[in-house]
Amino acid sequence: MSPQLRIGYGYDSHEFKPAIPLIIGGIKLAHDKGLGGHSDGDVLLHAITDALLGAIAAPDIGALFPPSDPQWKGADSAVFLREALKRVAAAGYALVNLDSTLILAAPKIGPHAATIRKHVAELCGIAEDCIGLKAKTPEGTGTDNAAIAHVSVLLQRAA
Repeated sequence: MSPQLRIGYGYDSHEFKPAIPLIIGGIKLAHDKGLGGHSDGDVLLHAITDALLGAIAAPDIGALFPPSDPQWKGADSAVFLREALKRVAAAGYALVNLDSTLILAAPKIGPHAATIRKHVAELCGIAEDCIGLKAKTPEGTGTDNAAIAHVSVLLQRAA
């Protein structure tokens, strides 16, 4: 019998590059650089997607949406998240909550945190108070030109 609860963990990182819009949590943020990636480079949605897939022992985001496939070039990362949520539901689970940490030197996430949390909650179909979002600077790690996201999710067997 499958467990009542499952935990998943996701991680993603992308380097900042010029002439690309910066999208985090599905929200376009004003910044002079965006995150390079095969899709829209949204590290937060990518890490959430991997956390969900990991919780149900499904293939990861790279296996499901390979960067070698041109159809995913510039794709909205919400597509990946919706597929992961569909697979979670098909496995008989529902998302209870998620907690995330963004690590980046700039821009400051604080002014955008409420908007990002609200949008992620809408995408995931759960209440805003079930979305944890923290931002840290990369002090001394040598990753000032990148954004990193760590995400943990809790799933519960659906009724």
